[in-house]
Amino acid sequence: MKKKIKQLFNNLCCSVCHQGFDEDSIEIKRDEAGLLVVHLTCQHCGKSFGVAFLGLTDITLKNPDDMALNVVEGPDAINYDDVIDAHRFIQNLDSDWQKYLPK
Repeated sequence: MKKKIKQLFNNLCCSVCHQGFDEDSIEIKRDEAGLLVVHLTCQHCGKSFGVAFLGLTDITLKNPDDMALNVVEGPDAINYDDVIDAHRFIQNLDSDWQKYLPK
């Protein structure tokens, strides 16, 4: 079960030391039908990421290669200027920011 849960954290890393999480980073606190309580701790620096309540009935792993993100190059790729424009837009939102959300 721990190996399957590790896949949930496979592409994440510790925000302090930037090391990836391994199987020993996950401690199962409680395992009931449809509920799993886990505690995540970085094994490299000891940073605790708290407890997570996972409502799971079954974990089926897909082939990790099928889940890999593809790098987009060309006219649809996000460039540096796009990121700056998005930052400025978000920075300048005021109290009526919800008008930009689709209805």
